[in-house]
Amino acid sequence: MHFVYIVRCADGTLYTGYARDPNARVKVHNAGRGARYTSGRRPVQLMYSESFESVGDALRRERVLKRRSRAQKEALIGRRVPYKRRGRSGSN
Repeated sequence: MHFVYIVRCADGTLYTGYARDPNARVKVHNAGRGARYTSGRRPVQLMYSESFESVGDALRRERVLKRRSRAQKEALIGRRVPYKRRGRSGSN
């Protein structure tokens, strides 16, 4: 099986990738050896995965998901994250 997955990084950002085993891949990300993007944003948490029979189908789906907006990815995950204002300190 081939998988496309989405992880949520410690800073709240989302990362989309391909793996043969998403749970093992998350462990690699959390060890700092996954992707350059996630290495400085650990720990990551697996939020979503889809399975595919062929690597080609999985990579095509990964390409589609990477082009989606954050809001579309959050809807796919099924968890809405409240909007946080940036640049203001105080009572948030």
